[in-house]
Amino acid sequence: MEISHYGEFGLIRHLTENIELKNPSSVYGVGDDCAVINNTPEEGMTVVTTDLLLEGIHFDLTYCPLRHLGYKACVVNFSDVYAMMGTPRQITVSLGISKRFSVEDLDELYAGMKLACDIYGVDLVGGDTSASMTGLTISITAIGVAKHPVYRNGARPNDLVCVSGDLGAAYMGLQLLEREKAVFWKEYDEWRRKSNNGADGSEAPKFQPKFEGREYLLERQLKPEARKDIVKALQEAGVTPTSMMDISDGLSSELLHICKQSHVGCRVYEERLPIDYQTAVQAEEFNLNVTTAAMNGGEDYELLFTVPLEQHERIQQVSGVRLIGHITDEKLGCAMITRDGNSEVMLKAQGWNAFTQD
Repeated sequence: MEISHYGEFGLIRHLTENIELKNPSSVYGVGDDCAVINNTPEEGMTVVTTDLLLEGIHFDLTYCPLRHLGYKACVVNFSDVYAMMGTPRQITVSLGISKRFSVEDLDELYAGMKLACDIYGVDLVGGDTSASMTGLTISITAIGVAKHPVYRNGARPNDLVCVSGDLGAAYMGLQLLEREKAVFWKEYDEWRRKSNNGADGSEAPKFQPKFEGREYLLERQLKPEARKDIVKALQEAGVTPTSMMDISDGLSSELLHICKQSHVGCRVYEERLPIDYQTAVQAEEFNLNVTTAAMNGGEDYELLFTVPLEQHERIQQVSGVRLIGHITDEKLGCAMITRDGNSEVMLKAQGWNAFTQD
């Protein structure tokens, strides 16, 4: 069904008519000029974050299903809120849509968004739609609450550097998807050349990508999860981070952000980086350095944070958290101690940068 069948406001009604509000703070959602939100003093401060996702820059619909894309678009915003030790409550969704998308396509996109909101207890309370000349654009704003927000600028010398989960899997998942995409187009172009674009009556080849045994890597790339469980575990353990952010652009980049804003240096240890078995195997298959993937891959959406040294025993009891280094004086700079322990490699922000030429 073409979107013009509904028109702008009819489309909004179609996509949002079955949304039910879950949070008491969501006083009024979709249907007026503004949503109405009422956070209580007991919940703390309001935190707001926005992410913009552009087709061809942040996602490739060749291999990214629209339902997965909708889910991921929400989760990456939730992750920013959790990185403030907060809880997401509401989102607004704005879309730029080109004519090649049907109503059914948008139903799939919203199905993923609704699933994410249901799992994380978030209300979709508004947004906007517009025509687009350049494919699909998604802009999501997440609103949350944080009783005691944790910023990037609170790290102090001798603090411990910690990360949740494992690193590099999302990047290796992306490399796997890109490889299979290249193989697909190679086979398809060869068929077009030999068949004169199907003029000989032959059908296009049915391509089956080789993903067996790599499901974890694909999930980390296509359907990441925000670490609300880690935030809850830290609170229950009485651990108070001095700084925190989520790992979206790569561990090196995020460490440098924290150190620059906190006016400190850091030392992290290569041997302590948490790396999943599938990540290591895939890196070896691609002849890539697995440490480089872990340090610079990005899109892991794990939590990077620092805690005071005196909370060492408490943080050791938190499942899913790895201690990878410590904070130093600013004049010592930011470096990684290599696996053999004999040398230091100064950190560089080699992760995602939206404005580089590559």
